[in-house]
Amino acid sequence: MTAAPPAAPPAADVRDPILSVREVTLRFGGVTSLADVTLAQERGEILAVIGPNGAGKTSLFNCVSGVYQPQQGSITLRDADGQETGVVGRKPSRVTGLGIARTFQNIRLFNALTAFENVKIGVEARQHTGPVGAMLRLPRTRREEGEGDARAFELLDFVGLRARSNEVASGLPYGAQRRLEIARALGTGPQLLLLDEPAAGTNPVEKVELEGLIRKLNAEMGISVLLIEHDMRLVMSVATRVVVLNFGRVIAAGLPAQVQHDPTVVEAYLGSAP
Repeated sequence: MTAAPPAAPPAADVRDPILSVREVTLRFGGVTSLADVTLAQERGEILAVIGPNGAGKTSLFNCVSGVYQPQQGSITLRDADGQETGVVGRKPSRVTGLGIARTFQNIRLFNALTAFENVKIGVEARQHTGPVGAMLRLPRTRREEGEGDARAFELLDFVGLRARSNEVASGLPYGAQRRLEIARALGTGPQLLLLDEPAAGTNPVEKVELEGLIRKLNAEMGISVLLIEHDMRLVMSVATRVVVLNFGRVIAAGLPAQVQHDPTVVEAYLGSAP
């Protein structure tokens, strides 16, 4: 007889949820990538999602950001006024408009554009000028353009790249490209920022800079962060809580220190409990 998978831990008692994922199931043909995944994220929280390769972490991000549409379940974003909006069924651009931004495991920048131009693209996603206004250079268009330029420079300064604003993105060091992608995401004005393996490929110094940036945007901008990361030192340092996925299921959730020593989590990573 095949043993049943371990029961998922109960969802956290979140008082002010910004994100609620309820019984989400995602299948590709006969393969189940996510199975009845339920989690809730507190507003202002840095919530880390960890798990072995193939656990379903990026699939979860793709569902939250509108790239994938799960076959079952719901995903809800709750704004500061308590208004809840469903994410499932919306295109990624619409999800961004709701206040969810993301970065990617493999950096996706406009490599031929400058750092400033990359961030300006993110800022323009929140502006309202249409094609007619852009062609006629209406007063509102000129005002928004000036405001957008100022905001782009502010964000470059925030991530430590103001001095490199005119450099082409492809010419920046790898760690700077990671920070630039975060700045572009911040340009969309998110309530919730999804960071997919932001430390991947970075050196120890760049990891320390990234850790400081995540703390800074969370504390100073009040942005909630949903983080996928394999670097456990970074996770344990910045995360408020941790959720663990394995084979598309939630197998543990709690404070970083609790999860780190959970026998189920150790077995998922190492193949056997200590």
